[in-house]
Amino acid sequence: MRTTTCADRAETREELARTAYDLLVIGGGILGTSVTWMAAQAGLRVAMVDAGDFAGATSSASSKLVHGGLRYLQTGNVRLVAENHRERRALAADIAPHLVKPLTFLVPIYKGGPHGAAKLGAGVFLYSALSVFGDGMGKVITPHQAMARVPALRSEGLRAAAVYGDHQMNDSRVAVMTVRAAADAGAVVLNHAEVVGLRKTGGDVAGTVTGADLRDRLDGTEFGVSARLVLNATGPWVDHLRRMEDPDAAPSIRLSKGAHLVLRRHEPWKAALTTPIDKYRVSFAIPWEDHLLLGTTDEAYEGDPGAVGATEADIAQILDEAGHAVRDSQLRREDITYAFAGLRVLPGGPGQVAAAKRETVLTRGSGGMLSVAGGKWTTYRHIGRHVLDTLAHLPGQPLGDDLADILPAVPLPGLASPDAVAMRLWTDRDPGARMDPLVARHLATHYGSIAFDLARLIREDPALGERIHPDGPDIWAQAVYARDREWAATVDDVVRRRTTLTVRGLDTPDVRSRIAALLT
Repeated sequence: MRTTTCADRAETREELARTAYDLLVIGGGILGTSVTWMAAQAGLRVAMVDAGDFAGATSSASSKLVHGGLRYLQTGNVRLVAENHRERRALAADIAPHLVKPLTFLVPIYKGGPHGAAKLGAGVFLYSALSVFGDGMGKVITPHQAMARVPALRSEGLRAAAVYGDHQMNDSRVAVMTVRAAADAGAVVLNHAEVVGLRKTGGDVAGTVTGADLRDRLDGTEFGVSARLVLNATGPWVDHLRRMEDPDAAPSIRLSKGAHLVLRRHEPWKAALTTPIDKYRVSFAIPWEDHLLLGTTDEAYEGDPGAVGATEADIAQILDEAGHAVRDSQLRREDITYAFAGLRVLPGGPGQVAAAKRETVLTRGSGGMLSVAGGKWTTYRHIGRHVLDTLAHLPGQPLGDDLADILPAVPLPGLASPDAVAMRLWTDRDPGARMDPLVARHLATHYGSIAFDLARLIREDPALGERIHPDGPDIWAQAVYARDREWAATVDDVVRRRTTLTVRGLDTPDVRSRIAALLT
């Protein structure tokens, strides 16, 4: 596994510059990483670069759900829900059971609400049937039963609650593990490498795209990558790169902003809430990382994708909508530890973004570059396979016909039972020197069996077993591992996407300066 010191970045740049690749993937979010993973499994020489960190934008700003999409039933899209459920079951059972965990959801039914108990009861039953009842049978429960699961549930006017099952994850950790899986399969990857121009053969305007010129954002080094085919998977920036290929390229997408809040939780939640706001929109309140995740908004966004963030208006809207079902005592502004926003990439066209289809957009430009945008975490493997199949059957067959078959269920690194890993971490040392059970559990559910690599670091240097901040479970071994084995090159890479420090509000100036010193 390649580390990310300055010398290793230089070595990676040299490898990228001297190798002729079958496929260059630009963008290391959900789609780019998935296609890179699939292409490497198929035997292609594939490289992936990202101007920021892997999953550094929207892909780490999701609702942290691996779900079938209950609301899609309302639009009659039963086939999509069934497809989502298949992928959800695969991720939870075969691909990443160490990173994806089951979670019960309640849909509170209030007097005067947009949906009645009979309609929601039928909906959650169908939803669970489409998942082959793998998460139990959807049903309707009493207000008393609902409040036993979620004590912070607002009781005034509560008639009943519908119950169904889905899954959740830490999207940043799943992204990093997928990048690692792609690298393990032979891909060459580099973050913080910005495309400054596309390489063309046969003319600047009408020529064929055969690579890209890049600049390392960390030290300014410029280099280039050559490839038979270039895939533009830059998410909200997809049209920016398309205009590098063709200045006259028409817009292919539109953007919708989704903001979220993370708050300290005052009591245990045994379930999450999906609260109907109107006939089409819902508000989530999800126990996550020992906190409460609230969201999301859904509004058109036309600004700079790099400047997106949660505004005061977003915060007020999220708290107000959560207040439909959550008591005010759990929605205090002083309990907010983190606010963030991402951009959904939607097909271009008229109408409200909230009603737009959540589907993948595939276009091929005048220079032969394929651009892909959209999709969701739950089906990211499926989308990666679909894009790779599209690449393999492009006119002229730029990738040839020599792709190997991809195995149906290659797991992400670290596949193991989190319970077994946590037990091992706790019992593998003498009673007087045992790992804190909360830290052991944290490592087990964020790394799987890779947590044993962190335990070895601690045995070599016991100081790495200390918590980075006393109020959270993240330890210094994670920061070292992020630097040496997970491409973390900046403080934000560590505190936002390799650990949970930022979401817990624990990335203090002191913590950030100590991590900066560790990285240098």
